[in-house]
Amino acid sequence: MQVCDLRSDTLTKPTAAMRAAMAAAEVGDDVYGEDPSVRALEARVAALLGKEAALFVPSGTMGNQIGLLVHTRPGDEVIIGEGSHCAFYESGAASAWAGVQFAVAGQGGLFTADEMLEVVKPAADHFPRTRLVVVENTHNRAGGRVFPPSEIARITAAARESGLGLHLDGARIWNASVATGMDVAALAAAFDTLSVCFSKGLGAPVGSAFVGSREHVTAAHRFRKMLGGGMRQAGILAAGALYALEHQRARLAEDHAKARLFADTLQGAPGVELQPVETNIVSFATGLPAAELGKRAAARGVLMNATGKRTLRAVTHLDVSEAQVASAASVLKELLET
Repeated sequence: MQVCDLRSDTLTKPTAAMRAAMAAAEVGDDVYGEDPSVRALEARVAALLGKEAALFVPSGTMGNQIGLLVHTRPGDEVIIGEGSHCAFYESGAASAWAGVQFAVAGQGGLFTADEMLEVVKPAADHFPRTRLVVVENTHNRAGGRVFPPSEIARITAAARESGLGLHLDGARIWNASVATGMDVAALAAAFDTLSVCFSKGLGAPVGSAFVGSREHVTAAHRFRKMLGGGMRQAGILAAGALYALEHQRARLAEDHAKARLFADTLQGAPGVELQPVETNIVSFATGLPAAELGKRAAARGVLMNATGKRTLRAVTHLDVSEAQVASAASVLKELLET
């Protein structure tokens, strides 16, 4: 039985060419700042995103948590969208390490400037200090939705007027860039800091980057060490990420097309409610318990993650072909019909 694994785009494996680049990487001790491959990756990422500096970190979770540590102090409040990765998928790290609490703006993951301002706390001793706004683009639990650039402009302008810091969870900013046709630097421009990921759609085996001003990245370097993220001959990993940046960004459009194919095939199946499909994530609700439908699909070789009692998520990536995705959607539709 052929398996089509749509659980996540983190499942991607390095290509033969990427493995060759990693094997040939020049390395040094990155904790001492002496790994040339890591330095090359950091310089390239900073240039791509139009920022002064970048820091290679093991994961997107660490990148986001460093962002919280850089911008806040214990007891502060951070504004996020509903289902934000830094609150939903990071093991409660924000309260454990940064000591912050979250205020949720809007519904469904995306929010407006007015909805953000509604949850900003007054400047009084009774309240936590609102210090930071985090935007997730694309938004995972919203189904890979692209945060509208026009609304980001309003949100960031309102945040500036309110004296709030701005962090972008840009784990899938590469997908947002392909979907909108906007350069990643334009998507990142209004934010003080951001975290970007190499190990999802880009297909590198490990790694993210924290990006911002030199001052922010200097502070981040210490927090990375405190969190246990200081790596030694990390150039082997950085070479994979650099290869992914240079060779596997444009092909994300293929993943988006595969996601639309999956959704189009599923459209009209009994009980299915699809969220808008804008990138490589298909989120949908059904009339069946998600765990049971997932179990039945897995028995037919289609792997997905349940994201709620009746909601599932299918994520397309470079290791699943268009034919596999079409077949997987047909299997799922058949299960729903029978």
